[in-house]
Amino acid sequence: MEEQIDQRSRNVNRGPVGVFDSGYGGLTVLSEIRALLPEYDYIYLGDNARAPYGNRSCERVYQFTLEAVKWFFRQGCHLVILACNTASAKALRTIQQINLPELDPHRRVLGVIRPTAESVAALSESGHTGILGTEGTVLSGSYEMEIGKLYPHVTVTGEACPMWVPLVENREYDKPGADYFVKQHLERLFEKDPLIDTLILGCTHYPLLTDKIIRFLPKEAKVISQGKYVARSLMDYLQRRPEMERKCTKKGSISYFTTDSPEKFGQQASIFLKERVDASQTDLEQKL
Repeated sequence: MEEQIDQRSRNVNRGPVGVFDSGYGGLTVLSEIRALLPEYDYIYLGDNARAPYGNRSCERVYQFTLEAVKWFFRQGCHLVILACNTASAKALRTIQQINLPELDPHRRVLGVIRPTAESVAALSESGHTGILGTEGTVLSGSYEMEIGKLYPHVTVTGEACPMWVPLVENREYDKPGADYFVKQHLERLFEKDPLIDTLILGCTHYPLLTDKIIRFLPKEAKVISQGKYVARSLMDYLQRRPEMERKCTKKGSISYFTTDSPEKFGQQASIFLKERVDASQTDLEQKL
């Protein structure tokens, strides 16, 4: 039986792991994944031409995300990570339940919300958790639903922070001017629930604001940055599913694609990765 499985795995066209975001923030997740699983090949795609997704309708986010998933499948990816909270909140479930069975039931698309939600119980002592995210992520209630299924006793309170992404992408995240916007939203969140002791950064841009966030938090509060939890969850997933692990190529390579300007992508990506990035332009609207 093992020989038959090995033979089948050799006959499968292997491919890289796909990592998707509407823009640049998913690079913080990719960075943590590569640090933990450096041997795998990765393709990163930023739909920068249509970003941001945070204020778009569920239908539009679903449409764009599905186009991206199909694009990854055309590149040979068997496993795609939606390293975007808005896409995970507004599109993941439908893609998993409706589209994958039709496109290819053997491929998988995973998100960032569940791995992050799973970390809450181990960190929160008060049972009160705060979510900081884009308007789309907060209004979707996805974190409340996911945490509620896992830990019904935990109280979840959200706060949308629409200015935080522009602060990061305009390289103002570490400047004094960012203090006002960080302090403002944290005060609003703790006014809603003073018992919060665990804070989820529900947007992949927000880790760059961590130092300022910590400055304005109560000393006992903890900050959950998604990247390392998503990376650990992916490692566990691959260990538990050897049939998927065998479909992933392992040369330690990384390729970057954007739907907008490659030059601009490279400049902005350096904010998140602290290294030079060479990207290629691509179009998502091609038929599968």
